[in-house]
Amino acid sequence: VVELAVADAVARLATDGLVDVVPQAGTFVARLSMTDIREGSFIREAIETAAAELVARQITDDQLRELRRNLLMQEALVSDDDQQGFMQLDGQMHDMILSYTGFPRLPHVSQTAWLNVHRARQLILPVEGRLQATLEEHRAILAALEAHDPQAARRAVQDHLRQLLTYLQPLERERPDLFLTQGPS
Repeated sequence: VVELAVADAVARLATDGLVDVVPQAGTFVARLSMTDIREGSFIREAIETAAAELVARQITDDQLRELRRNLLMQEALVSDDDQQGFMQLDGQMHDMILSYTGFPRLPHVSQTAWLNVHRARQLILPVEGRLQATLEEHRAILAALEAHDPQAARRAVQDHLRQLLTYLQPLERERPDLFLTQGPS
């Protein structure tokens, strides 16, 4: 039973592009694919910008309060240079905004599209100033939502999500060992 569960888990990881299974050799962490990252980024941007636009029109005071609290905790984690803690709260903030749309499956759909991107994201957080810049991007998103401005919310989310590729492209050149040389995984 345990062997079947492990086999199923490995098969799922392979399907998600997170591991490569090489018969007679083993299972290895898959290299990052810029094609997969661009696709995941495209899907996530489409979902999250539409969500931000919708949420800006209907966000409640209680929801804004939740987002402000999350942002205050993010600020504390940036001050402590706690990258992993910050990443968790970053994900929670995005999930909260998606959940405020009223579409319960939206956070899961977005996370599924973001699987490979999330791995790459972890490589750029240690870049000097990235945590603080991300915090500022989150502040812009919150400000647009507080203003109930759908277009500003869309732009703020779009600007935030597009930063990933800005940081990853130089990393792909500097660390080619982490990336596939061409095509999706």
